[in-house]
Amino acid sequence: MSDLRLKQLRDWLNSVGLNEYDMEPASNDASFRRYFRVWHERDRFIVMDAPPAQEDCRPFVAVAQALKDFGLNVPKVLEMDLEQGFLLLSDLGHEQYLEVLTDKNVDQLYADAITALVKLQKNGPSDSCALPAYSRELLLSEMALFSDWLMQTHLGLGPERAQSLEPVYGYLADKALEQPLVWVHRDYHSRNLMVTPESNPGVLDFQDAVLGPVAYDVVSLLKDCYISWPRDRVEAWCLQYFNQASEAGVLRGVEFEQFLRWFDLMGVQRHLKAAGIFARLNHRDAKPAYLKDIPRTLGHIMPVCERDQRLAPLAEVLAVVLAKL
Repeated sequence: MSDLRLKQLRDWLNSVGLNEYDMEPASNDASFRRYFRVWHERDRFIVMDAPPAQEDCRPFVAVAQALKDFGLNVPKVLEMDLEQGFLLLSDLGHEQYLEVLTDKNVDQLYADAITALVKLQKNGPSDSCALPAYSRELLLSEMALFSDWLMQTHLGLGPERAQSLEPVYGYLADKALEQPLVWVHRDYHSRNLMVTPESNPGVLDFQDAVLGPVAYDVVSLLKDCYISWPRDRVEAWCLQYFNQASEAGVLRGVEFEQFLRWFDLMGVQRHLKAAGIFARLNHRDAKPAYLKDIPRTLGHIMPVCERDQRLAPLAEVLAVVLAKL
């Protein structure tokens, strides 16, 4: 954070009435946004710094209000300066799901997260927040991140290998688009879910929400890029989600086997995207810490390839990629 940006932030905090406070970094973000925790007298807040040249705070504000209306536990926007890119938010604490998940508590924590997710999905369009659709073009461009940044930029693999994946990308996009459309958080995972004493979980990082495939956020949660669980447990949580979503009308006329198929293929699309982003963060943004998460992320894909012959070209490429990581 530049000294100028820090001074602007401090001046803004003074202008909204926080004259004497302590401040420290609250989290690292994969975008250009930065977060700080501020203590003022007996109160505690989060300040978002989103440089306007790279980030737009308006989607965050709009989606936050919509999610609050749906009954989700999200930060309250207490003060904002959209021109400068500063938001003052309520603080949902510092216990990420990722930091506390264990074999003993995971069933309850995921049950809470599934309940919150169904609350999100059962709501239709919001008057206060018009979401873009998860288009075929966006799905394909996300998978291209794997080809461009991980295969070619990071590993130096030739373009012919990337070209061999184009039919696979088309197949995965088709399977995503045949699913029911719902609100999609897009990063509903253990680093964006906070353990809270009431209305657990607290939900963060929702500004990129779209209307998209019903399985997307379930995959983000249960096939997390940052933590893995045995397949039998994942399927049990999928069934728990399926039963709640069916009862809420989110999955009318859908059989569990069909949903599980969507879930697995949606995971392939998402994990290709995530692996590409992790490589891009290293090469473009000088954030190498995410490289260690690539093998786990790609490890979610291989078992799906073994069950679907249409993914055979991807299995061949992944074998090469994993050997070079």
